Amino acid sequence: MTLPVPFDKLRIPVIGSPLFIVSGPELVIAQCKAGIVGSFPALNARPQSQLDEWLHQITEELSAHNRDNPDRPAAPFAVNQIVHRSNDRIEADMATCAKWQVPLIITSLGAREEIFNAVRGWGGITMHDVINNRFAHKAIEKGADGLIPVAAGAGGHAGTLSPFALMQEIREWFDGLVALSGSIAHGRSILAAQALGADFAYIGSPWIATEEANAVDGYKQGIVEGSADGIVYSNLFTGVHGNYLRSSIENAGLDPDNLPTSDPSKMNFGSGGNTKAKAWKDIWGSGQGIGTVKSVGPVEDMVARLEAEYVAAKEALAGKTA
Repeated sequence: MTLPVPFDKLRIPVIGSPLFIVSGPELVIAQCKAGIVGSFPALNARPQSQLDEWLHQITEELSAHNRDNPDRPAAPFAVNQIVHRSNDRIEADMATCAKWQVPLIITSLGAREEIFNAVRGWGGITMHDVINNRFAHKAIEKGADGLIPVAAGAGGHAGTLSPFALMQEIREWFDGLVALSGSIAHGRSILAAQALGADFAYIGSPWIATEEANAVDGYKQGIVEGSADGIVYSNLFTGVHGNYLRSSIENAGLDPDNLPTSDPSKMNFGSGGNTKAKAWKDIWGSGQGIGTVKSVGPVEDMVARLEAEYVAAKEALAGKTA
């Protein structure tokens, strides 16, 4: 589909997904300056008043970049809202986003019509993440502009469906914005996401291993040293199934191969379920695509790598079909 302004001029068709604790102004600003959409969860700003400070910083720095680089403007940014009954900040956070007219709101764990309408009221766009076709229908029926299908292998809270199956079912009835999530960490995978019908690739875990990410060195190194077979899928830590680094589970004194299940009705994003370890702080989320990450470096270098791989993949495909 024709992408809405200003999402039609990205360097590569990538949205950097919001990473709990890890994504802050430094990472978002670097991603946007590098030419991809940067995002962060509103709940990362603590206390709530800090959200206003972060949005002021992001807006001012990107505006200054655009003034100084009219031929290479920054990409738009996004804020992720957890639309779940456990989030008692949602109204205050939405009011702050309205103040700064955030270009893109990404909603998770619940679709609410009043939130979609509010964003549309200030001229923003909404995308809702889903793990199956049924949830996708609900989100669009309630007014979301776009969808983020979270397929098997995605970092953090993730689904279990193949991206081939999930994208096929969604594209049978929906022709709006779609950003595909799930193990995308190479330029070839970005092109593959487009071949499946997505407008954007939704990439998260690789950004953990960047200089701008708010992650401890051990976490960053875990991404560099990790691979697909070092990822564990469990709902123990938050009540929602997600993918985590095996090494962080082992470091917390737990057996990754024998984790109990948690009660989904007791969803908690700060605790470690039945453990003393805290989700995201001690137990580190990660997707299965991290085998492409070989070192810690600046965001610009990673975007440049993805761009080179993406261009090479397109050229190789064109050569095969010529």
